[in-house]
Amino acid sequence: MMGLLRTPELTPRRIWLAFAIAITADAIQISLGPVGWLFADELIDVGAMGLMTLVLGFHPLFIPTFVAEFVPMLDMLPTWTGCVAAVVVLRRRQQQAATRPPPPPPPEGSKRDDVIDV
Repeated sequence: MMGLLRTPELTPRRIWLAFAIAITADAIQISLGPVGWLFADELIDVGAMGLMTLVLGFHPLFIPTFVAEFVPMLDMLPTWTGCVAAVVVLRRRQQQAATRPPPPPPPEGSKRDDVIDV
């Protein structure tokens, strides 16, 4: 179970695949129209969320996007594509912060700028 919740490394291939899944899901749902076909929209959403979890790892933003797809007329917006864009930006920032080395310690005897001296 923990393997499903891990955050894989964000590679260009994973980003491309996630956007391809999201754009395809949104395009199919838009082409089905506002009424959609009997449970077709819901099956597309379940598949999109599952595939994106496999490609990008689980992210909490997937849940509100999944729920928003059940609201009539809201599912006509490219919500999966927007969600993938947001998750990619957040994961890039997270990975850059994790790989950035910590700042060097101040030299001995130097005055710290972050301390207010009264």
